[in-house]
This record gives sequence, structure tokens and C-alpha cells, in this order.
Amino acid sequence: MKIPTDGKLLRVFIGEQDKWKGKPLYEAIVLLAKKEGMAGATVTRGFMGFGCKSHMHTAKILRLSEDLPIIIEIVDGEEKINRFLPFLDQMVQEGLMTLEKANVIMYRA
Repeated sequence: MKIPTDGKLLRVFIGEQDKWKGKPLYEAIVLLAKKEGMAGATVTRGFMGFGCKSHMHTAKILRLSEDLPIIIEIVDGEEKINRFLPFLDQMVQEGLMTLEKANVIMYRA
């Protein structure tokens, strides 16, 4: 698979407890990205953050949060990312999505 050197980076910010059809939303998004032939996806779990409701989520020992921040990053060409966005619009009920330019230097197996 080849990614154009002028790719796009899609970031999806959600909560760890967000669900889609009974499974974790981050898992559902990554599995769908694979099914749709996206170049790749990475999920990162944050240890502290807050969103539009200003509710603090943290992994501090004294206050274990069950809803830590999750970031899903997907890099691919603009056309493929744009075809994927309507799926995310249905799946992500609360969160943030950003899209920015990505200069793809290397993509190798």
C-alpha cells in the first residue's frame, strides 16, 4: 500500500468508556479503519486530560479514573480520510476530531 507524500493526519479524541454497539469505541474505529483499507491506525491512552465539559480525567493513584482520554491517529491520503469521516460522524457521539496535513516521509512493512 502506498500513501501519498502529502497525506492527512486524522486525530479522534474520545473517552475510554465510550462504546459503539457494545464494544469500546476506540476498538470499533480501528477495526473499521482496517476493514476500510486505511493505511494504519494507532490508539494512545492518556493519563490526564479534560474536554468540552471541563471534567478532569486522571490516572493518579489517589483518584483512579475509569474514563481516561483516548486518542486515535490515522494517517492516509486525503480521499480515503474523507471517505472515512461519515462513519466517524455516526460513531463518535462525544469528543473531538482534527484533521491536518501530514508529510509522509516513509511507510514500509
